[in-house]
Amino acid sequence: MRSALRAAQSVAAPVLGCACFFSTLLQVWGIPGALAAPEISPVRRLDLLAVGEAQQLLAQTQTPGGKSEDELEEVTVLGNRGYLRRNADSGTRTDTAIRDIPANIQVIPRQIIDDQGAVRIEEALRNVSGVTFASSFGGRAPEFNARGFTASLYKNGFLERNGGSFFNARTSPEVANLERLEVLKGPASVLFGQGDPGGTINLITKAPLLTPSASIRFTAGSYDFYRTTLDLGGPLTGDASLAYRLNIAYEDTHSFRDFVQKARFFVAPALTWKISPQTTLRFEGEYLSDNYPIDRGLVFVNGADVGLPVNRYLGDPTRRQVYDEKRGYLTLEHAFAENVRLRSFVRLSTSREDYRSTEVSGPLQADGRTLPLGGFEGGQYYETYTWQNDLIWKFDTGSIKHTLLVGFDWIKQTGFFYNNGFYDGNVIDIFTPVYRFDYTNRIDDSGFDGLTTANTFGAYIQDQIAFSDNLKLLLGGRFDSFDYQDDYRDDSFNSLARAQAFSPRVGLVWQPIAPVSLFATYNRSFLPQFGLNPSGTAFLPERGTLYEAGVKAELAEGRLFSTLSIYRLEKDNVLTADPFNPRFSIQVGQQSGSGVDFDIAGEILTGWNVIASWAYSDARITRDNTFAVNNRLPNAPFHTASLWTTYRLREGALSGFGVGAGLFYVGERAGDLDNTFAIPGYTRADAAVYYERERWRAAVNFKNLFNVRYFEGVQSDTRIYVGTPFTVQGTLSYQF
Repeated sequence: MRSALRAAQSVAAPVLGCACFFSTLLQVWGIPGALAAPEISPVRRLDLLAVGEAQQLLAQTQTPGGKSEDELEEVTVLGNRGYLRRNADSGTRTDTAIRDIPANIQVIPRQIIDDQGAVRIEEALRNVSGVTFASSFGGRAPEFNARGFTASLYKNGFLERNGGSFFNARTSPEVANLERLEVLKGPASVLFGQGDPGGTINLITKAPLLTPSASIRFTAGSYDFYRTTLDLGGPLTGDASLAYRLNIAYEDTHSFRDFVQKARFFVAPALTWKISPQTTLRFEGEYLSDNYPIDRGLVFVNGADVGLPVNRYLGDPTRRQVYDEKRGYLTLEHAFAENVRLRSFVRLSTSREDYRSTEVSGPLQADGRTLPLGGFEGGQYYETYTWQNDLIWKFDTGSIKHTLLVGFDWIKQTGFFYNNGFYDGNVIDIFTPVYRFDYTNRIDDSGFDGLTTANTFGAYIQDQIAFSDNLKLLLGGRFDSFDYQDDYRDDSFNSLARAQAFSPRVGLVWQPIAPVSLFATYNRSFLPQFGLNPSGTAFLPERGTLYEAGVKAELAEGRLFSTLSIYRLEKDNVLTADPFNPRFSIQVGQQSGSGVDFDIAGEILTGWNVIASWAYSDARITRDNTFAVNNRLPNAPFHTASLWTTYRLREGALSGFGVGAGLFYVGERAGDLDNTFAIPGYTRADAAVYYERERWRAAVNFKNLFNVRYFEGVQSDTRIYVGTPFTVQGTLSYQF
């Protein structure tokens, strides 16, 4: 191991001046005051993440009289293996054992992402029960459903986007610097503020390392897919008080979709400074550049799949979107005493999107083959400032133990829209397309130019109460205030949203025997609604309510962990059409769902890992002025299931060789709220082969092994997102 450490240090040497690099990078990004107030991650552990447990053990044992370096090397290798993670941040905003949290929480560690060759978060989320891909807005921003309702996307506890909201992340998140994905099922407003009731997907990024590490990875695959990533980390000082991490990704790829070529560049530096034994400061930065055409997928004719080729592109591929995003995060953690900690997070992010697209603008014409297209162009720019503070105090009242969390957060976002215009009159024949379009008649749409502003303030309190080792109560509450308004050049586009909401949470965990946890929970969410009701006042926020009970169990002597839960989920204050004034909406709608989730993950035997899930969900309209009661919600299958398993040989002549295989099932889904058409279900099979030798690792992933034709999600009958056909993806990586 000594030689490996020296090699890693020599490779890392050129980046040891990363403090200067960070400063220069911030200036290049043009983030004003970024060193003083970059954006930070709220639900963020300041200890080490996935490599965390093993790296912490390394740091603790590298003392006189500790283990030998050979022993430490073995701990590192074994510590980074496996599909099982026992703790999560997202369920309580504190690093808590999942078995002690009265909620359904699933974690996708980095090992699963690598084993499945996932390069987008939608690939990794297939492993979680009841979570399905819903839409991507033409490839601009993935949207997911959980338990039949929209799930909110967060990164390190910071809001990325809710369904159609305008917060951040208007492109597919990068996975290069992700350590794991945590999925909290159901409403989570107590912890995160505004959000959709389906669940919370929290992306947790990699942390700086206490021991030197460097790796490079190259992936090539079908349809001219090429991707290179670099991951460097280690201490910058002899006492490891200053440590860094640097992740870089570059991707240049075509697609199984005709004419769809994408280019992506991503860099994410991170620096941790242990100022004193009590105080730690962390800086993180991200820069992402994306360039691609907007792709709305295929169309259904009269509500049916007519067998259009999966590669058929229905638009002008020469018109592209350019997306540019810059982020800065700053995290300060200070321990006032052994049992009292303050965490303060700041984030600043900017994003700019310039788009020129020609895409579907209306339904198919009466001939069943002519599709109207509209040319759209313009730009939008967002600035988001976030400040969050958590005080965590552990104390006892007699024999009862408490972990008290008190905090507040403030978010301000401004969005600018400019140069808006469109072209009308183009069409395309979906069966025999001709890609020639006329852009001589530009119609100015500058009335939509203007700005939007949103301000959010939230204050929260939570107490994790342990009456005994096997009986735990979770109480929490949060008050939120939200204000949003538009100021467009044409004020007829203007809308506003104002909301105040209190969100409670109550949960109980009882462990009758050590490996088993029984839990029950009640939780609420809120989501502001935009526009005006007929009286000219702002709408009330949507409210989600969850009732859930379940059991968590450690099996096979703790090598496997499973969760089984049953739930009822309701969403109130849903906007519906005003029957007396079609120009307005009223809030009398209600949607509800109920179902069962099951997940299991871990190591069956040494070297044999598995993750599996199954979900039944029945999500329907229960009250509405427009759509029929009992209609199914779109993109909400009754059944989903997944199974992925890998086996690696660790001894003998074939040591280092491994195989993986998996099945992913999504049932039939309604295509719209009116249930006028349905998206057929599918079963997709994947496989993989691995070989590891010393510092080298080679993998070949086979995706959609049997070339099944399937559809991942839907926005309308003219925006059906088709699944990727059979592809082969090879990856070669080297650890310095």
